Amino acid sequence: MAVRDYKPTSPARRGMSTQDFDSVTTKKPLRGLTMIKKGSEGRNNQGRITTRHRGGGVRRFYRLLNFALAPGTTATVEQIEYDPNRSARIALIKDQDGHRHYVLAAKGMKPGRKVSVEEEASIKIGNRLPLKNIPVGTVIHAVELQSGRGGQLARTAGSSAQLVAKDEISAQVRLPSGEIRLVGINSMASIGPVGNEQHQNIKIGSAGRKRRMGIRPTVRGVVMAAADHPHGGGDGGRHRMARPPTTPWGQKTLGYKTRRRKATNKFIIRSRHLGKRK
Repeated sequence: MAVRDYKPTSPARRGMSTQDFDSVTTKKPLRGLTMIKKGSEGRNNQGRITTRHRGGGVRRFYRLLNFALAPGTTATVEQIEYDPNRSARIALIKDQDGHRHYVLAAKGMKPGRKVSVEEEASIKIGNRLPLKNIPVGTVIHAVELQSGRGGQLARTAGSSAQLVAKDEISAQVRLPSGEIRLVGINSMASIGPVGNEQHQNIKIGSAGRKRRMGIRPTVRGVVMAAADHPHGGGDGGRHRMARPPTTPWGQKTLGYKTRRRKATNKFIIRSRHLGKRK
């Protein structure tokens, strides 16, 4: 995949780029594997905004992906499709029983390729098998945290994990963040990196394009009034913050941990923060 630049016909188009859709082989998704996506606008079940700066955007249908294909599945890739809900491309596959599924499209996956989900599947792009049967050093994606739960790690465009070590009980997997963590040896993983690797190089270019993606504007606190943000207020022109960086509600945001990790971190061998070990 390559990144295609627009002609500079306007200030917004200058520097704007888009994806190359040459790898996409169809325009319409399979109706039976789609559902209406209702916009929650960043709100929880009580209607309160939990994620700011979300709302609007174009209407989209959600594609139902199967991240936990049953062992013994042998399928053929029929189409490579665009998914507006994720950065990666998706592949429509048809298994030996005639059922169709959506899966993540690995790099280099094309229509006609065979995909196997077996205990002893060959080490080829797109095949899925347990970590215990994958050679150390292999690049993988859609890794299960728990056996049978479905792929959860390394699913975005261009991302991949690497199997660095394994024993009789667990395997060590290096994640895209650099973190090395333990995963069950029977957890399934797909071979190869995820496709659409140039997604990170796309330049949005204009505010309107961002709004169509469902992302609303973000305003800095220092330019607000004092009643709206702790950083706001003050006479004259530009000024620095008079206090440590905080949210509009006064909670610290830099250098202050706000996340409560109730889960254990005993499975993390090496933290994603360089120089730190768990």
